[in-house]
Amino acid sequence: MGGPLDGVKVIELAGIGPGPYACMLLADLGADVLRLERGAWDAEPTTTSELLNRSRPSVALDLKSPRGRELVLELCEQADALIEGFRPGVTERLGLGPEDVLARNPRLVYGRMTGFGQHGPLAQRAGHDINYIAVSGALWPIGRVGERPVPPLNLVGDFGGGGVFLAFGVLAAMLSARVSGRGQVVDAAMVDGSASLMTITYGFLNSGMWREERGVNILDSGAHFYEVYETSDRRYVAVGAIEEKFYAELLDGLGLAGESLPHQFDREQWPQMKERFSAVFATKSRDEWTEVFRDTDACVTPVLSPLEAAAHPYNTARDVFDTNGVIQPRPAPRFSTTPGSISAPPRLPGSGTRLGLAKWGIDDEQFDALRAAGAFGPPGD
Repeated sequence: MGGPLDGVKVIELAGIGPGPYACMLLADLGADVLRLERGAWDAEPTTTSELLNRSRPSVALDLKSPRGRELVLELCEQADALIEGFRPGVTERLGLGPEDVLARNPRLVYGRMTGFGQHGPLAQRAGHDINYIAVSGALWPIGRVGERPVPPLNLVGDFGGGGVFLAFGVLAAMLSARVSGRGQVVDAAMVDGSASLMTITYGFLNSGMWREERGVNILDSGAHFYEVYETSDRRYVAVGAIEEKFYAELLDGLGLAGESLPHQFDREQWPQMKERFSAVFATKSRDEWTEVFRDTDACVTPVLSPLEAAAHPYNTARDVFDTNGVIQPRPAPRFSTTPGSISAPPRLPGSGTRLGLAKWGIDDEQFDALRAAGAFGPPGD
């Protein structure tokens, strides 16, 4: 049985980062995604390290070629969605904008991935994850007291606020189109998505529970019971004992139960308690502390490196990672009757041109005509 998106057809105008991630999510769950990009139509199907491009064929296409652009429009007639990540206005200038595509298929969903959105004073500006989350307010709170904000890799803008919101928006619009018969444009901006991820923080701010200062709040390393501590072997454990009953188990494991300690939520004592906890955690190795808290609800876990995580029993028990040849996370979330799968490794650009188009009804005669017309690049290539 195919994944839950079996039968869904998506055109991907290839980009980088969040757009490919959204398409990977859809493809892993069974959608038939055609990744259209620059490449050699006869490239060998050599596996690459671009994991975001897995589970779908790469089709060589020249968007500057009239026949290449027309092929995109023809494919859109049978697609449920098109996803692109160019700067605003680029696909319109190519003749592949929403109006062009929806004229050919009114039910199609047009997914757009940008940093700053399709309009506004920054719409045409270049940027990366760090810039988008800086503008959205998501970067400011991440860091320790008295220090600069710390970039959280590119997880909050590119992937959390970008790719996931794009995939969610496209699927929501497809459900709407199946009821109404009308497609629409999904404007997914990383500023918007990362701002949405901050909803609970704004709730804390509105209620007075959060100070607009780094490293002094309950979830930003201000609290001694929500912190990372170094162990005797220069590794780390993560502590997240927020609830009173979990905090009691934490104190018990640390050997501090029964001592006269400040109230857990006495903010003025948090720095002092962090020093106390730091001294205790420094007396044992990471794995020793892991064993101490193994069967408790103290919310203490080892901090694992990415390579450690892939091999750790916590994750091997659930097959969180695929380690067959290369290490990569398996599809998520999980489905009881229509599980997702990594259907193919990422391969060289253009290597899936013939087979990918054949699945969408392009036979050998049509393929050769497209090639001769320069749809895949200069004629004869």
